[in-house]
Amino acid sequence: MKVLVTGASGFLGSHVAEQLTGRGDAVRVLVRKSSSRKYLEDLRGIEFAEGSVDDAESVVRAAAGVDAVVHIAGIVKARNADEFFATNVGGTQNVLAAAKSSPTVKRFVFASSQAVAGPSEDGSPVPIDREPRPVTNYGRSKLASEQAVLAEKDRLHVVVIRPPLIYGPRDTATLEFFQWVGRGVRLVYGDGGNTLSVVYASDCAAAFVQALTADVPSGSRYFVEDGRIHVWRDVIAEIERAVGKRTFVRFGIPLKVVKGYAALSEAYGKVTNKAVMVTRDKFNELSQRHWVCDATATRAALGWEPKVTLGEGLERTAKWYRQAGWL
Repeated sequence: MKVLVTGASGFLGSHVAEQLTGRGDAVRVLVRKSSSRKYLEDLRGIEFAEGSVDDAESVVRAAAGVDAVVHIAGIVKARNADEFFATNVGGTQNVLAAAKSSPTVKRFVFASSQAVAGPSEDGSPVPIDREPRPVTNYGRSKLASEQAVLAEKDRLHVVVIRPPLIYGPRDTATLEFFQWVGRGVRLVYGDGGNTLSVVYASDCAAAFVQALTADVPSGSRYFVEDGRIHVWRDVIAEIERAVGKRTFVRFGIPLKVVKGYAALSEAYGKVTNKAVMVTRDKFNELSQRHWVCDATATRAALGWEPKVTLGEGLERTAKWYRQAGWL
């Protein structure tokens, strides 16, 4: 099989490309000229197509002659809502158009997000068929992207996967928590009792690979998670064990303080004209107590099973951070 992967220079995309080439597939990756290729250049069977999802013509060229598309490219921080929609929705529309224009493309797998479903009000896992309730501009842009994908289900075989928090080697998003623990500080928001679902990077990537050939209806949507609901303060304790350092400074950051910091961070982004992660919009997500989902249906439909427990995954991640000089 020849597969086009967008977003392959990033965290999740590089793991998907690695697994595809590892099983013998030919993989073409759409990468910007300025993008790092360090996680890709040594993979056997990799082909680079220069371009981006914002450039429709480059996507059409990249999709020519491939059998399937895994669309992962997108942004998780932006200067405003319009920027989220321009890249996440506009980019998805460009990739969909390119896939439809190629007579060889038989399947399209899209990386959505748990942010589309929204939080759980009572702590029970959110079902995949619940009406979407995104609480951020990012979540709303991913919902619009997902709707664009599903609108093509009668013309193209599409599968949507909604990961929760993904962690593992190469991840920069969770690195900060490891670094704080390395300094002897344990940080939690509020009382640390908020719950969440997570998935290790290689397990998440495996679901995308399985979705390329699984006998499932077009338009199917799936959550992926490691089979447990985690409490955030316990996750931090596991990071302590993985890093091998006990924290001596332990405190919860009141949500009012987090909200104030979000406003300051947002103001800094506007002054510098840079996208920042923590904004008042992002606070709408951070202030929710339960972000939990259930992948039971995914296991049955895709023949997929998470293999890495949280403790093992955090140990592997800490080891990789050290070897990379990040920790």
